[in-house]
Amino acid sequence: MTEKIASIPLAVNESLNIQKRRIRHGTGNKRLSLVTGTHGDELEGQYLAYMVGNYIDEHIEDLDGTLDIYPALNPMGIDSITRSIPMFDLDMNRVFPGTKSGTMAEVICSAIVEDIAGSDVCIDVHSSNIFLKEIPQIRISVPTAKTLVPYAKMLNVDFVWIHESATVLESTLAHTLNSRGTKTLVVEMGVGMRITKEYCQQLFDGVMNLMKELGMWKGDTSPVREPVISEGREVGFVNSDAAGIFVPCANFGDTVKQGDHIGDVVDPLTSTVVEKVQAVCDGMIFTLREYPVVYGGSLLARILQPAGGEAK
Repeated sequence: MTEKIASIPLAVNESLNIQKRRIRHGTGNKRLSLVTGTHGDELEGQYLAYMVGNYIDEHIEDLDGTLDIYPALNPMGIDSITRSIPMFDLDMNRVFPGTKSGTMAEVICSAIVEDIAGSDVCIDVHSSNIFLKEIPQIRISVPTAKTLVPYAKMLNVDFVWIHESATVLESTLAHTLNSRGTKTLVVEMGVGMRITKEYCQQLFDGVMNLMKELGMWKGDTSPVREPVISEGREVGFVNSDAAGIFVPCANFGDTVKQGDHIGDVVDPLTSTVVEKVQAVCDGMIFTLREYPVVYGGSLLARILQPAGGEAK
């Protein structure tokens, strides 16, 4: 069943409609919300929403509870391939919790929060931007880690990044829902404007496993991996010192040593290597530059250090 959770009049007799699909079966009272499309250039979640909904349609007898799928919180952004809300150039994930009597964006965000609130778990799926590619990961704030890490371990991601409180913006959907008692996990995976099917399959297996653990799925599930957790570990940031074209020679998940060669910044005009990029610390690469054009200060990689390491 498809439902409108918000509708705002636009010009020329059009409306901005935020919709969800509710799949309900059995007598179970558990509810999982799968949310995506907050940023219009993040498309991994679109395919994941299709995969989950399609699979449950084909095995509806195994569902015992409620699944709400919100495939496009920012439909105009998706339609126009725009990260923010078009016309306003406004990042939707900086407007929550919104208000019922504010601007268009605030009213929409308020309706979204009100509709999702009360879910047993919400999975908020994001991609990276067009510049960086992220290994499948869940990002959690320090105050919510004790509550959320057990659920994060069920979702078949490679990495759980526990952020310091100062890095968590109160204007995000996840912070708003967590502060109101709805357990919300933020997933980051892949790259902007692309669909990485293997990452979507990986998270699909995790979603079905989480539903099984919640007691709302009676069907078969695939084994899930044990994620690396950042608790007690620092993150090293590799930034470019020169402008040019970044050509990596390392890959996601690679374990490197400080000083290892992980790529080059080259100058097409002079046909020279203007920077030999080196790992700033020991550890695992979990973010890597995807868009090759870089300038001084551009982020090239993130490296999770072993316990006890010091980030540079």
